Amino acid sequence: MSSPQTEGWVLLFSLLLRCMSPASTEEDAFLEPKLQEYFRSSAASKASLVYFRRDASSADVFVEQLENSVEALRDYGISVLKVTCHQGETLGYCREDGSMRKAYLFKGHVLLRELPTDALFSVDAIVANVLFALLFNEVKYVATLEDLQNLEDGLRGQSDLVFAYVQAVGTAEHRVLMEAAFVYGSLLRFALTTEVKLLKSIRDEESEVPASKLFFCHCKMAADPAQPCRRTLMEQPLTTLNVHKFLKLMGEPLVMEIMADPEKVSTAHLQLGLPLIFILTQKETLEADRRTAEFVAWRLLGKAGVVLLSRGTAGLDFLLRYNVAIKTAAEGVPVKYLVLKDTDDILALVENVKQGEPIPEEEEEEEEEKEDGESYEQEIQDDEVVESIIRDRKHELPLQHIQTLTEESFGPALANSGSVVVLFYASWEAVSLVVMQSYVEVAARLEGTPGISLARVDCWDWPHLCSRQNVTQFPTIKTYEKGGRSLTYSGMWGTEEVVRFIKLSRTPGPVRLTTPGEVEEYLTGKAPSPSPGVSILGLFDSSRHDAKEAFLEAGAALNGYVTTAIYSGEDAAVLARKYKVPLPALLLAGPENTKRSFIQISKQSAQDMAELIQHALLDPFPEITVGNLPEYFQLRKPLLILFSRGALSQTEEGEMRLLAREENHEAFLACWLNLKNTPVGRGILKAYFGTPLPPLPLLVWVDPHSGGQVFAFPSGQSITETNVLAWIEKLESGLEVPSTTLSNEDWKPRLPAYDFLSRMAPPLPEFTIYSWQSSNREEEVALSGEKAASEVREDPVEDSKVADLEKELPTGGDLRGTAPRLAAREKQAKRHTEL
Repeated sequence: MSSPQTEGWVLLFSLLLRCMSPASTEEDAFLEPKLQEYFRSSAASKASLVYFRRDASSADVFVEQLENSVEALRDYGISVLKVTCHQGETLGYCREDGSMRKAYLFKGHVLLRELPTDALFSVDAIVANVLFALLFNEVKYVATLEDLQNLEDGLRGQSDLVFAYVQAVGTAEHRVLMEAAFVYGSLLRFALTTEVKLLKSIRDEESEVPASKLFFCHCKMAADPAQPCRRTLMEQPLTTLNVHKFLKLMGEPLVMEIMADPEKVSTAHLQLGLPLIFILTQKETLEADRRTAEFVAWRLLGKAGVVLLSRGTAGLDFLLRYNVAIKTAAEGVPVKYLVLKDTDDILALVENVKQGEPIPEEEEEEEEEKEDGESYEQEIQDDEVVESIIRDRKHELPLQHIQTLTEESFGPALANSGSVVVLFYASWEAVSLVVMQSYVEVAARLEGTPGISLARVDCWDWPHLCSRQNVTQFPTIKTYEKGGRSLTYSGMWGTEEVVRFIKLSRTPGPVRLTTPGEVEEYLTGKAPSPSPGVSILGLFDSSRHDAKEAFLEAGAALNGYVTTAIYSGEDAAVLARKYKVPLPALLLAGPENTKRSFIQISKQSAQDMAELIQHALLDPFPEITVGNLPEYFQLRKPLLILFSRGALSQTEEGEMRLLAREENHEAFLACWLNLKNTPVGRGILKAYFGTPLPPLPLLVWVDPHSGGQVFAFPSGQSITETNVLAWIEKLESGLEVPSTTLSNEDWKPRLPAYDFLSRMAPPLPEFTIYSWQSSNREEEVALSGEKAASEVREDPVEDSKVADLEKELPTGGDLRGTAPRLAAREKQAKRHTEL
């Protein structure tokens, strides 16, 4: 190891010896010469901490702590002096203006810093503050994440950085860092913060009052300006011994390559009590094994050493049966040779050794854990939902804008209002009460909107009414328009989603346009629209009656989710030439006159056309969230996901959008996931890479629909279109080592309520009409025998009075006391368990 690190061990040893030696007497502790004589006799580089006092016999807590710190400071060549004011010259430091409550740090005869005695409350505080003042050029204080990143940027390709968070200046941990900086300052740069916000910005899982933390920032190897410095966390407490051990490990090679008997190999890891992992390789697979070894080494940095061992070593032919070996620091324990499946098994092996568990003699088959049925999971879900209710139970919801309906008032309310939105819920059911909170926010958003009123029905009190409205699960939102048309909402329960659905559902689609002028207004956004977003125009000539009818069905099925219109006049061909589209075609017009695009219609069924519209509405480079995941997951494409902890930089977004261009769109889906907006991303990364989480941003390739292999983009390369496409070509050719592999087994949601893929975007369910006047509520009529892509069920009603029709309906089963159950979902294909 380098000389400064050796010097660190000598210092550590000397400190331990001093703790066992007899304490110095007070007479030895302080020097009391005349100050000018002392400065004349001391070297210009000599550091001195001087305290002035008026009464030589006086004693206080600070003087006591100063006496105790003499030996500690002497180890760093710092003298401690006390000067009594009535003795000799005091150079003006004995004034009555508060000078007596300060200690003065000199270098030679030059004053470096005045230190308030209030801040020097212990030996740790004295040593930490004095060293901090002496090393002000070597140890930077950073207050924000931007400050830290700027410091790292300046060190790229030059030096590594040791960065620490301490709870306060003057603590024992602060002293530990400053002592390390004193020893390793010629090799490494140091930075310090006391800002909790900064710590949480680089490590989200920290508590509100985090303990001190130390990171090693690997900036020297990050020569590329676009490549961030990787950070390794020291998991042990911030003590002198732990810091010296940690920095010694950070100075070791990431991966060592040897051709020797593992029994004779000794490294710093073994000397420090850590295990050594051997990854066995051969000439044919050397490059792939080297990448695997580097990947494992980064994951085990500070926990174990990684060695690449050639099977061609003389006398090691028996190793052909194995791929991994482990050597522990325990004396007399032979090297264990194993057959492991993937890198996750190596990480688990090291963790087991850390916990003191025995190393298995041979590979053991993993046994699948089985639960005792659905009841246990159901209890967990109920507990989580009820907890949210109990937490907010003291906050009374403002329900004044939501009308309460009964069996008697339901019919008149629908007959007298233009558009009524009704939440059907059960007052005893926790999920209903959670959704009620979102519904109150929806009511506040829509307050004052002409023609829209919001209402609620408690199905616990009015079960017959809910039965007649085909409410089969709680909660349910339905919209009712004058004329009897009703829609059932099946999206997410977020405020934005529900508000958008209510606004869009007011206008039945597709809107029939009759003149070219109306078409132009519709495409330019001049026509009134209930909600901003992409609008769809179907352009048909008179010869394509079948395609026109299919579009009408698909547009009706998508009502509430997208604005659609149709034009099939005599000028359709003229408009097609104007907009440079072939007939029949679908035109997509975005808000604010954004660039239009078109889709040529090749299939004629309503189902196909609805799929076409749904796919066209998807963002080419989306931010993946819990709400939109099912839409993109059902495309069944490999996912190229950029994980980030916040917004993407302009460069990162630009390169990813290049990868999302149309020529790549069919091969894979380029997307990104912001851990701050979607915290479940941490669980995904843990499933892929374990803990601690890898540095972000991180580009990952995963194909859950074919093989389930997960690949991480090399950390040493910058994320550019050229580099990423070359990497994708290599992994598709089998030249890259996957980080992990998802299970090939089909899986089901733990509970039906967790089946978001079916819940959010079912695979084009049958578009069903329920007739209010039908004597059989289960009678279903499929339009044209086709399945339309929709999350909406439309319930037409005759034009006669709603109140009269209500009286003619059969009563149906009583819902009181019956636990609501979600409808059974079809078994899905293999999916990503975390997503």
